[in-house]
Amino acid sequence: MSPAQDTGPASDTGPTSDEVMAVAAARALSGRQRVFVGIGLPSTAANLARRTHAPDLVLVYESGTLGSKPDRLPASIGDGVLAETADAVISVPEVFNYWLQPGRIDVGFLGAAQLDRFGNINTTVIGSDYHHPKVRLPGAGGAPEIAASCREVYVVVRQSSRSFVDRVDFVTSFGHGRGKGDRERLGLRGAGPTLVITDLGVFRPDPETAELVLTAVHEGVTVDDVRAATGWDLKVAPDLDRTPPPTDQELAALRALKEASK
Repeated sequence: MSPAQDTGPASDTGPTSDEVMAVAAARALSGRQRVFVGIGLPSTAANLARRTHAPDLVLVYESGTLGSKPDRLPASIGDGVLAETADAVISVPEVFNYWLQPGRIDVGFLGAAQLDRFGNINTTVIGSDYHHPKVRLPGAGGAPEIAASCREVYVVVRQSSRSFVDRVDFVTSFGHGRGKGDRERLGLRGAGPTLVITDLGVFRPDPETAELVLTAVHEGVTVDDVRAATGWDLKVAPDLDRTPPPTDQELAALRALKEASK
């Protein structure tokens, strides 16, 4: 069984695929970066980074909390622990008008239900008919503004042929449109998705086309595994890397966060 198939609880035999993904995503954050954090997988990774190698990371949540330092994973953006541990609590309009839209946030950390080859995100509906979808998802929240205005966007998502699609059913949050130059034509401030991390590997946009390219795989994962979980003809970097496995310290910190959230 490859790590990509193991999403169950942590065990003494090694990290689960979700834990490998969370650690890889946490490692992407560093220094005093200001990170606009989405709930779920992005929040797990951001809080892990702050607990391990990036204690000065500034976590910003959509509810208006700046510099939150939760001792457990928040259940939602309205979780009281975010306000209780924040450096400041401001209004939601101020978060967007002063911090986000002028480009003061370094990284927007988002999840996705669907992601396409150009990093466009769908969290709205599954199915081609918006009014009668197969599945109606939670929706946009602040993600479109995050995707538009943060200096960079990182996406963390569990990968399968259903989540990695050639074209999303609905563009909730704009990535690179249909290729390089689309963001600039729309006047979007940020660079868009520069990094995608899944439970199989790591992807970055091609500098010439903006199409996502596989640049690294996790331990125990093959390129064939990744291709089978991708809904388009995947391009692979010629110097494909392999992500280092989680350390004991990283796993212990991640599991402590999860345990504290029960």
